Order: sequence, then structure tokens, then C-alpha cells
Amino acid sequence: MLLPWVRRVAARRLGRDLPLACSCSAQGLSPRGYSRGAGGKGLVLGIYSSEKDEGAAQFTSAGDAFNRLVSGKLSELLSVCGPPLKKGKTRIFHGLHQDFPSVVVVGLGKKNAGVNDQENWNEGKENIRAAVAVGCRQIQDLEIPCVEVDPCGDAQAAAEGAVLGLHEYNELKQKKKPVVTPQLHASAESEAWQKGVIYAEGQNLARYLMEAPANYITPIKFAEHIEQKLRSFSNVKVHIRPESWIAAQQMGAFLSVAKGSAEPPIFLEIHYLGSANTNDSPLVFVGKGVTFDSGGISLKPSSGMDAMRADMGGAATICSAIVTAAALNLPLNIIGLAPLCENMPSGKANKPGDVVRAKNGKTIQVDNTDAEGRLLLADALCYAHNFNARAIVNAATLTGAMDVALGSAATGVFTNSSWLWTHLYEASILTGDRVWRMPLFDHYTKQVTDCPLADLSNIGKYSRAGGACTAAAFLKEFVTASHWAHLDIAGVMSNKDEVPYLRKGMAGRPTRTLVEFAARLSQDSHNTR
Repeated sequence: MLLPWVRRVAARRLGRDLPLACSCSAQGLSPRGYSRGAGGKGLVLGIYSSEKDEGAAQFTSAGDAFNRLVSGKLSELLSVCGPPLKKGKTRIFHGLHQDFPSVVVVGLGKKNAGVNDQENWNEGKENIRAAVAVGCRQIQDLEIPCVEVDPCGDAQAAAEGAVLGLHEYNELKQKKKPVVTPQLHASAESEAWQKGVIYAEGQNLARYLMEAPANYITPIKFAEHIEQKLRSFSNVKVHIRPESWIAAQQMGAFLSVAKGSAEPPIFLEIHYLGSANTNDSPLVFVGKGVTFDSGGISLKPSSGMDAMRADMGGAATICSAIVTAAALNLPLNIIGLAPLCENMPSGKANKPGDVVRAKNGKTIQVDNTDAEGRLLLADALCYAHNFNARAIVNAATLTGAMDVALGSAATGVFTNSSWLWTHLYEASILTGDRVWRMPLFDHYTKQVTDCPLADLSNIGKYSRAGGACTAAAFLKEFVTASHWAHLDIAGVMSNKDEVPYLRKGMAGRPTRTLVEFAARLSQDSHNTR
């Protein structure tokens, strides 16, 4: 609320009555006398920081147009309502225009911010996503059902910030946050806006699947949910493979994990035929789909175990990426493979020291039943080679060691292909959901092949040393394709407050990077084979 002296100064400068007060905090508190849920829409407008410390801030095109519409009141109020807005900070103004009872001005940082080579992302796009997200949340706090959003010079990034920032899993709560519908404000960039909405809704689908309780998202329910999302697309086929099919495929490693649970395993197979030639070599996505991971006989500590409902994050992100690719009608063929099961302790579960046989005939000594994801992926990767793939990309919340190595800053990528790495890296710069290349040295391979009872051990012989790297080396033993990448997404599984445009909870990362990667691949005519 404006302090009395600010109102007096502002009134003198404007020469007329002020509209209702502005709030300079980021909490979006309503001014005295404002009726929550009143008619009209909310409005989020952007403003750039001055290039010089003492210079005047600059509105975006939409902000400047609105300021003219209200006869300069917005700029006048901003000039007396505290210091210039910094990046990611906001101010709320009420009563400026009858169509928009509440207007949130958001700080976008420097106008010319672009790719930051130190941060490995497009800083301007990230600034827009973060600023728009906080602005939309403040409109939501005011219980205004619709918000128009300034494109801020990049309508796709603005849409992503709005849709990602407003998402929250509250399916099972009686008291829910009000639904707010973001719309593009006064711009011809509707195509870019809609693209951003589709990208963000794809990530939100992954967030929904990862956040939902494990008794709501079992293997079969996961598969049915994805099938329902893809039902409207005529160029998509979904196969929900039962346990009998998995056994017929001789996926012994996968089945060895699944047998510990009363929930039957599912192998989900998705075929998206977006290319003009349905026989074109597909991009194959593979995702780890452990819908709950107790650790098995090698039981995890109880503290934090509930988060292991999201151990199917690999399956969630790759399936959501395919749903998004279909919505965008990307011109390439994609196949998605998701082995789905639970990892539970029981009289039928794997025991430490057991030896199982994978689809390619290699035997695996299960020295730790909590290193189960690589067993699912081993069989799925073998199966992926049936499709003459242009490239194989697997995603998995595979190792705690990845979280230790990179935290939530980036997804770790292990790949045998510089061509593939370049596409993933360049895609991540645009999406802001970064990737970082990790080593696939023979040094790590020797640690999983030096095994007393079988061809491979499912953990490195030096236990915790380089755990993410030995896990990747294990997967490499089931890959013969020349373009393969393993994405360890354990560190980016959840969000506390690191990504400002995502609320606390499961993050759905790196869905947008996978989508952008697929989009880039669809435009790359380079013969990779």
C-alpha cells in the first residue's frame, strides 16, 4: 500500500486523483477496499532495467502502449513507488483501467540480454519466464480468473513462464487455488504464444505424473493416462504390453525387478509417425518407469522415500515429450519405450547376489537391488535396437550420484555421439533446462565388468566412486547404436526454489529440452547413419 507521503507526492505530480494503491512487495497483497474476484482481467506487463544504474527504466512495447492508454499514469506511479524494478521483482497497481482491475509490472532485467556463455542458457528468455511466472501468480492470489500477458519480446518464453508458473498439483485437495487462464495481450505473436503453451503443458503433464501418489499412478494407470492423452492423434499408435509379452521378449532383467511387487509390470510402446515417409528412421526415446522405488531388499531409508513416487520421471518426461511432439505435429517419426513397474521388497524380490539374464544374453549380478533402474533400461535399450533408430535417447532418475555431481543445475548427459550432444546442448540453451556432458570412459566400464559371478555387476566395484559414471558405463554394455545418449535426471527430479518459474514439487525436467531437441532433429537433414 502506498505510504501517505508517496500518495501526496504522486497526487501532486499527476494533478488528479490517484487510482487505488500499488503494492511494492512480491506477495501480491490486495489494497484496502479492493474486492477479490471482481470483474475484468489481470494484466502482466514487462519493464526493462536501465543500462545505466541511474537511468530510467524502459517499458516493453505492450507496456508502453498501456501506459499511453492510461495517460502516463503507470510510469508516473512507478517513478514514485520506490527504486527501479530489478529483475524478477514486481509491483501491483489497482484501478488504472476498467478492463484490468489489477496490473502487475514485472522486471525483465537488461533489454539486450541474450545467450550467456557462462550460464549456458539464453538469459533473456529465462528472465521473461521467471518474471511472467511471478506476475501471473500474483494475479492468481487476487483470485482473478483470467490474466493477459505481455509477450515481452518473446511470446513463447512468456507463455512458458505463465503456464509453468501457474501449475500446481492439487488434485486430491478439497481446497484448491483458483484456476487462472493466461492469454496473450495485444500482440500478433499468437503462433509463438501457442507454441509456448504447448511446450509448457508438456512439462506440466510430466510434473503431474511424477507428483501423483504411487497408488494413483501404478504401471497400468500410467500407461492408460498416456494412451488417453494420445487418443485424438490419428498418427499415433500406443501398445500397452503385458507381463506375458515382456516374458516372451526375454526381458529377464526387467522382470527380475518387477517380480517383487503385486503390481504387474507394463511395457509401454508409443509410435508417433510425424514424417511424410512413415518408413524414415525414428528417434527412439527410452524412459525408466519405476512408479515406486522402495529400494527392494536393499531398502532405502524411510525419510524421503515418498519422493520415490517420481522414480518414473524418465518415462514421464519422454512420454510427455511425445505427446507434445504430436501436438506440435513435428515432422519426424518418434518411438517411445517405457518399462513400467514397482521395486518392492517381498519373498519374490531380487536378493543381493542374484544373477539375472538380460534380453541380449548378458548376465548381471544384482549386488544392490536399489540399483534397479539400469536393469529395466538394459532390456529396453536392447529392444530399442529393433527399429533402425536414427538416434536413441534414454532418460532416467538413475543415480543419487548425479544429484551430488551437478545438483539441480543441469541434466547429466553421457553419449557416444558428438552430433547428438550438440543437438541436445543447443536445445537446452533455448529452453533454459540445461544439460552437461559427462564422461563415458573405459575406466568406468572396467568397474562394472569386473564381476565374480556374471558378465556385469549392477554397481561399480568401488561402490560410491563415480556412481553416475559407472551406471552409464553399465548401460553402454547394452548399446550398439552409434548415436546414443543417456540422460541422468536424478538431480533435476524436483524443484525447491532453484527454478523460479516452477513451484515446489516434481519438476518434469527436461521435457521441454527433449521436445526442442526433437524439433531440431526434424529440421536436420544430415545423414547420421
